[in-house]
Amino acid sequence: MNSNKTHHREKIAILFFLLFLAMTGLMGRLFFLMIFRSAHYSAMAEDLHERERTIKAARGNIVDANGTVIATNRTVCTISVIHNQIEEPDQVVAVLSKELGIEEDSVRKKVEKYSSREIIKTNVDKALGDQIRTYHLAGVKVDEDYKRYYPYDSLASKVLGFTGGDNQGIIGLEVKYEDYLKGMNGKILTMSDAAGIEIENAAEDRIEPIAGQDLHVSLDVNIQKYCEQAAYQVMEKKGAKRVSIIVMNPQNGEIMAMVSAPEFNLNDPFTLPEDPGNVSAKEKQELLNQMWRNPCINDTYEPGSTFKIVTAAAGLEAGVVNLEDHFSCPGFRIVEDRKIRCHKVGGHGSETFLQGMMNSCNPVLIDVGQRLGVDNYYKYFEQFGLKGKTGIDLPGEAATIMHKKENMGLVELATVSFGQSFQITPMQLITTASAIVNGGNRVTPHFGVGAVSADGEVIHNFTYPVKEGIVSAETSETMRYILEKVVSEGSGKKAYLEGYRIGGKTATSEKLPRSLKKYISSFIGFAPADNPSVIALITIDEPQGIYYGGTIAAPVIADIFKNILPYLGIEATEEKTVSSFRFYS
Repeated sequence: MNSNKTHHREKIAILFFLLFLAMTGLMGRLFFLMIFRSAHYSAMAEDLHERERTIKAARGNIVDANGTVIATNRTVCTISVIHNQIEEPDQVVAVLSKELGIEEDSVRKKVEKYSSREIIKTNVDKALGDQIRTYHLAGVKVDEDYKRYYPYDSLASKVLGFTGGDNQGIIGLEVKYEDYLKGMNGKILTMSDAAGIEIENAAEDRIEPIAGQDLHVSLDVNIQKYCEQAAYQVMEKKGAKRVSIIVMNPQNGEIMAMVSAPEFNLNDPFTLPEDPGNVSAKEKQELLNQMWRNPCINDTYEPGSTFKIVTAAAGLEAGVVNLEDHFSCPGFRIVEDRKIRCHKVGGHGSETFLQGMMNSCNPVLIDVGQRLGVDNYYKYFEQFGLKGKTGIDLPGEAATIMHKKENMGLVELATVSFGQSFQITPMQLITTASAIVNGGNRVTPHFGVGAVSADGEVIHNFTYPVKEGIVSAETSETMRYILEKVVSEGSGKKAYLEGYRIGGKTATSEKLPRSLKKYISSFIGFAPADNPSVIALITIDEPQGIYYGGTIAAPVIADIFKNILPYLGIEATEEKTVSSFRFYS
């Protein structure tokens, strides 16, 4: 009996000992948490009662070459609700539904949703946001935000691009220079109790936003306006599908204007110009993508006779032709089993190389291409930079579509020599032509000049690669002379401008499939011809009626030059003839 009692006491002792150990462990753990981890758990507790709201940073402006703001911000409001702070939900639903024009059921779902914050509507006009503030509705927050605004609506729409609902760039310069323009958002931190109610008189932490940097660009609003006006006039007059114009400084690659008519309204970029009817969301997005597309850089085309500039420069550089070489044009050339015609059915007869360029004679350029041969022609094609992209500071640039060298026979060489059977972008053509007439330096076309902080400090000056020695200075001088003669006496004479020395080349290229008989008319011109400071390219897609580039495209560039050359400080002179020239054999 005594042994049982003793055994029982031992069990109780062990139990008390175990309880003592457990209590000692708990006390030790509590001591550790209170002393050594107090800061950590204090921070966690504070986080549970801390609410964070974003203060949007002002996006940087985009500023043209003259200091004119072409993309800026307007103050708008974001309306949101905090469930635990709402005192009169029915009133909140009624007011927000009425003021914001939203169905009551939609507002109620968000008001009754148990969450830290529900956004009711963004991009609300500031005046309306201020109106909602006057109701003093508990649980309703009106935070100021920024919405992108374009003072000129559709001006240079496919260059500038636009931003989405989150104010991030979507296309164009807005997305290319996002890192400079976007800035850094700030924060408002407020304290709330366990029920989520903001604590009155509690200190509010505020981290101020940092505004984005202003992007300064080479685009000139005045030149862009004039080019857009010219493009729309051509569209209307010729019933063209679209018209593109690029104006650039061939010496440094700065782009003064880039038009892709029809443009679209940057302040309403998700509205199509015509009601598409009952289409799916996917189909509508495809239509929007087409509307936003910039054919100057995103689309390729057969350049036609403007590309004879490249063949001529390659021939001169290789020494396989000179200005006085004689050719015969019966109206066609037979290359292997193909009869390739000249645009002049009866032919040009006997002519020099210079006359062949002035006449835009296909057989002459075919002969130059054949003299070069596939290997040599391909070498110059790559040397001129035509195999790569230009590196322009816009997204989505297309690459050249060219025959593989091993697939390029004499027929392909013949057609490429006068600008057919391959495709390039308008941007690639004007960039390559710039290198040929500026002394031989291939510049990188660009808009971005520099980034400047909100307080005026220059943060970054952008620089771009230049590849020297595309052609020799002698070849470049010869090409300028040839192309000036094309305008003064040849196929480009409708680009002639009294008192100015203009060089250039016309083109009329047939679109694929050839059976459709649709054309692209174009002209590339530069001035002054002896030392170019401006070069321009126009492409007219599917003009109706007369479609020859020399007839309908050349006069447009002449008209643009007539207006912008004096504006750029290039005054007319009394000189009316092409300057004397040294012949290089």
